Amino acid sequence: MKYIILPILLLLSTSIYAQQASIKGTVLDEAKKEVGYANVLLLHAADSSLVKGMLSEPTGAFLFEGVAAGKYRVVASMVGYAKAKSSEVTVTENSGSITLPPLMLQQSSTNLKEVVVEGQRPLIEQHLDRTVLNVENSIAAAGNTALEVLEKAPGVVIDQNDNISMRGRPGVIVMIDGKQVPMSGTELANMLRGMAANSVDKIELITNPSSKYDAAGNAGIIDIKLKRDKNLGTNGTINSSFGHGEYAKSNQGLQVNHRTQKFNLFGSYNYVYRRDYNQLNIYRRFYEGDAFTGAYDQQNPFQFKINNHTLRLGADYFLGPKTVVGIVTNGFISDFDRTNSNRSLVINAQEQPESSFLTDAVAEHDRSNQSINLNFKHTLDSAGREITADLDYIAYQNQDLQDFTTNFYNLRNEQIRDPYLLYGTLDGNLNIKSAKVDYKQPWKAVEGTLEAGLKSSLVNSDNDLQFFDRSNGGNVPDLGKSNHFLYEENINAAYLNANTKMHKLSLQLGLRLENTIANGKQLTDGKEFDRDYTQLFPSAFLNYTLNKKNDLGLSLSRRINRPSYNQLNPFKNFLDPSTYSAGNPFLKPELSYNFELTHTYDQRFITKLSYSRTTDLMVQVLSPDLSEEKLVAQTFLNLAKYDYYGMTVTVPFSIGNWFNSMNNGTFYYGLYRGNLANTNLRNGKPTFNINSNNTIKLPKDWSAEITGVFRGSEIYGFLDVEPLWFASAGVQKQLWDKKASVKLNISDIFYTNRVKATTELTGYSEKFFQSRDTRVATISFNYRFGKAEGAPARRRTGGAEEEKSRAGGSN
Repeated sequence: MKYIILPILLLLSTSIYAQQASIKGTVLDEAKKEVGYANVLLLHAADSSLVKGMLSEPTGAFLFEGVAAGKYRVVASMVGYAKAKSSEVTVTENSGSITLPPLMLQQSSTNLKEVVVEGQRPLIEQHLDRTVLNVENSIAAAGNTALEVLEKAPGVVIDQNDNISMRGRPGVIVMIDGKQVPMSGTELANMLRGMAANSVDKIELITNPSSKYDAAGNAGIIDIKLKRDKNLGTNGTINSSFGHGEYAKSNQGLQVNHRTQKFNLFGSYNYVYRRDYNQLNIYRRFYEGDAFTGAYDQQNPFQFKINNHTLRLGADYFLGPKTVVGIVTNGFISDFDRTNSNRSLVINAQEQPESSFLTDAVAEHDRSNQSINLNFKHTLDSAGREITADLDYIAYQNQDLQDFTTNFYNLRNEQIRDPYLLYGTLDGNLNIKSAKVDYKQPWKAVEGTLEAGLKSSLVNSDNDLQFFDRSNGGNVPDLGKSNHFLYEENINAAYLNANTKMHKLSLQLGLRLENTIANGKQLTDGKEFDRDYTQLFPSAFLNYTLNKKNDLGLSLSRRINRPSYNQLNPFKNFLDPSTYSAGNPFLKPELSYNFELTHTYDQRFITKLSYSRTTDLMVQVLSPDLSEEKLVAQTFLNLAKYDYYGMTVTVPFSIGNWFNSMNNGTFYYGLYRGNLANTNLRNGKPTFNINSNNTIKLPKDWSAEITGVFRGSEIYGFLDVEPLWFASAGVQKQLWDKKASVKLNISDIFYTNRVKATTELTGYSEKFFQSRDTRVATISFNYRFGKAEGAPARRRTGGAEEEKSRAGGSN
């Protein structure tokens, strides 16, 4: 380790540090043995109000960092023991690290009634490096899906093509419990539509991750944390909700956890049924040079039916006070059916209607995946050195069916040619194997921590798409639309992180090395590509406490966003004979440099100034396919540069203890530059998004919540999107000693969450309007059973994070 530590020491030796106030200690029992997973609370000495809470480590150790000046007591408790209290502790700005005498838990000699310590997490928490949305506490989230909750998160935008951006920047990585989801775009959105919000504990929006994370994700990481019961004995939660907008929706869920001193068993099952619609109206104009050649006026009513089953099982075994091994398995089955009737009016060069065509489409998308994670954690000594390891195997299967029937009519609604019948099938498989190991140790020389790790992943994808022309009663293969695509990828990575906290200054430096080897091949035409590149991804985070009220933070990082596997896949997915989407096997990864300056006032008011430059930006483009007349293709292409300038402001306020409001505003300007689809692009405009979440505490265990979102007009590549706003509200009643709750909410109350946009490029322009089934009234019921005491279950993240975000449902 000397050879690892020496470069970091040299790197840190140019700075001067003072120690930051912290309180640490150990919880012991009567036999002076370490007590792991005890409840440890930091309380104000004057009124015993709660400052911070945590659970002791398996070694019995606890540590409260960043403690402001004041007087405190520390209280430790555990079932079967009497509470242990420290003497009064006085903290000043120069206290540094304070070590308390051991807190001794004495076995209780009498049976005590159950003691419940309650604390309500705020709906939104702002931290230096992330924003946390506590979904479990949200009334308006009840009965919704994870996608609908994410759409209301501060700074998050989901566009009409289901692409997710954060604070105006595309290239977001989505994780579930630290494991990146192997999907993007519509595939990812459909998966999140099938995930009940009732199964989500919180959502973390990480804008500038450290080198410990995979380097993927230019705009940052969205980590969806699922619920896991944290108590001894058998505990669990039952959720049930029913909603109705234009169509019915239902979410049902069960989470169970059983924990003893040696074993922790946990599992969950969720079922989601939803019917939805999407009304998409498009007006398209085609040109040759400056001459108008024709147009399509299209109405596209879609109907969706979703049936999703999600099962999760896992176990942890505590070999001893310092060693834990675990296994987690996940299964997901999704049946996503779509029907639509696309009516297109054909307009000639004289701008007069001349004919129409009607496409009736049936599409069935069956998705399934299975994964297994084996994990290990060992604490080497009482100083805090530990090693963790993960092995992951994930398999995805998808089967698609597309069936189109197109009839052509004159203006008198008379059929003018034989129907066109197109039928397509897709069979796809994706396998991901991943292994990683992480090491962590205290660094006493600088009162900090050193982290290092290695990771390797292997990805194999095989997708076979076949289209058939059935217009003449046969099953004639359509080789122009069919394809068979193979993809292999190997990524190897290593990272080193070092941090220190002294008095007013905190510093973290990191470096990540990633090597990527990839090969893709189209068997139908023999086209293939090979890539082999190695990249360094440095990161730096600095925080300085100016005084009691003001803190400054600075972060710098370099990141990469590799194309998802379905973005690389060249397969065509048809909407109707005039429109299809397809991947681009020659899409290059985008690279970005990111800068962020943060000011925090009174630990509540947060202002962030951001700048990033991205090269080879991946943008989704709608443009004419020159192989056929008036055929529009939607695909991803690389744009030369994208410069982003942003400011985010967080303003919380409260009235007494009954009203709390968290308000977030993001103001940004994004400039797109490059040449795509024979069009020189230099496009951008200032815009802003505002998110306001308000909770109201009412008498007799009632509460209410109101959420409002406004998004200004913005530019995305060639696309100019008009402003929109929407509001949601709900009420909650707690029952049965707060073990149960009933929630009623209405999302998009005024039915204003509708998208209008235009796009302009050489030879083509488009205007579209999109509305969805967003105004929904939902009633939900939640019941917690079991005891509310004891130690937590471990939450494992696994090692296949970055690969899973890109798998694209094995497309």
